[in-house]
Amino acid sequence: MLPLRLSSGAGVCPAQESVDKAKAAAFDGRMFGGPLSQKTYACFVRRYDASHLAQHPKQKVSAMKLLVTAEEASEDKTINYSFRLGFKYRHRAGKFDSSGFCSHTVAENNGGEIRLGCGVDCEGGGIEVAMKDDRSALIRLERIRIWEADDDASNDLVGGADDKIFRVDRADLHECSELVTDRKELAALRRK
Repeated sequence: MLPLRLSSGAGVCPAQESVDKAKAAAFDGRMFGGPLSQKTYACFVRRYDASHLAQHPKQKVSAMKLLVTAEEASEDKTINYSFRLGFKYRHRAGKFDSSGFCSHTVAENNGGEIRLGCGVDCEGGGIEVAMKDDRSALIRLERIRIWEADDDASNDLVGGADDKIFRVDRADLHECSELVTDRKELAALRRK
């Protein structure tokens, strides 16, 4: 996996100059299932069954949800991307989440594949999101800062032997509604 390119101040992945705009637009079409509007969402979910977990005994995560948002910034006519990741541990109670901002990156080690490189503020690590096909995304992580729901304490999810790449499947937006904390955004998501 490519290391995420995090800026030193904000902890957010900067846009790479070498990203082909046509390829980035094609990626967005696959990610969001069509053209972008003023605010567009994509939801991906996976609940790992007993069979999968038996084949991956070192996997710490038992369920994962990813909500990706693209929003047009009217002041500068650019698209801002963000993510919210929620998951459950296999052997630990509670729901955990993380969030941050994203930009298009190029995976040089994978034929120039376009991905979203997403970072968490304050050196909180991050994820890369690639489209496996039109129905599934791949989340790659080395380390990401996480928080437990209803708790201000944070720690990290560190990619181990079976926790570096997660396939998640496209789902109805309502599946990701629990990841939204802003009431106005939640209402907008529910209208979609």
